[in-house]
Formats: sequence, C-alpha cells, structure tokens
Amino acid sequence: MKAGKRTENKVTDIWDDIFQEVKRLFLDTAPLIYFVEKHPTSAKYLRPVFDRIDKGKLSAFTSPITLAECLVHPCRLNLAELQKDFSDLIVNGKNTVFIPIEQNIAQKAAELRASYNLSLADSLQIAAALSADCDAILTNDMDMKEIKDIEIVILADVIKK
Repeated sequence: MKAGKRTENKVTDIWDDIFQEVKRLFLDTAPLIYFVEKHPTSAKYLRPVFDRIDKGKLSAFTSPITLAECLVHPCRLNLAELQKDFSDLIVNGKNTVFIPIEQNIAQKAAELRASYNLSLADSLQIAAALSADCDAILTNDMDMKEIKDIEIVILADVIKK
C-alpha cells in the first residue's frame, strides 16, 4: 500500500508502535510547521500525534528554538494570525511545556555539538529535550539520526512505513 493511500487507522497503528515507550515527546520545528500549515502529505500523519497530546496521553515539549524557527516564514510574510497560531501551540499548547534555554542546556548543547558535529540549533534542541527527560524527539531532520542520547523519530521514516 502506498504512503498516500494509508487509512487513518493504519497511521494511528504506526504511531502506537512508535509511542509504546514514549510519554514525553520533544517537538522539533518541521513537524510543527507541517501540522500548523496543513502540509498536504505530512499533516495527516501528524494528526494522531497531536490528538495524543490534546488527550494527555503524551506530554509535548518545545523550546525557544522551535518558536523562532516556526515564526520566520509568518514574520517574513507579515502573517499575524499564523504567528499567533504557532505561538499559541508552542508556548501555551495543551499538555505542552515550553522549555527556556538556560546554562545547563547550553553546556549540554556544546557537548553534543562537539560529539556529533551538529548545528547549534539542533544541539540546543536535543539538549532541551534531554533536560526535560523526554523519551524521544519528533523531527524531520536527518542530521539528528546519528544521535544515541535519545530516541529520534524522523517523520519521513514514519511516512515510508
């Protein structure tokens, strides 16, 4: 069955398998953009994730990096409503914790960057997730695939299943 032809139940089953051990999920930028902006392919794969968060079955965590990256496009185009949608979801979303970037996160980010040769933004995201005791990070960033410190769930890999 092709990825685009999957039923909603099949997509939910895929997430059920992935989230068996995950209760605390860090949301990286791309999945949030795809969901909020209703990406034609990815949004339907993300609906079950955000349903879990809304129902309290999954706690979500984000950071100022997520917020800043999500706001770039709406700021460029002066889309105030889209800026508000992102801010509401990332900073004040139901069952969502906004993690400030503090000294301990900066220190861990430096260590991750030194070990994995990641970008500063990716290092800060991973460090924030680790500081919040997240079980996994949901991203579409292939550069994070090599991380061993935390489970990395790549959206593109989920869509291929």
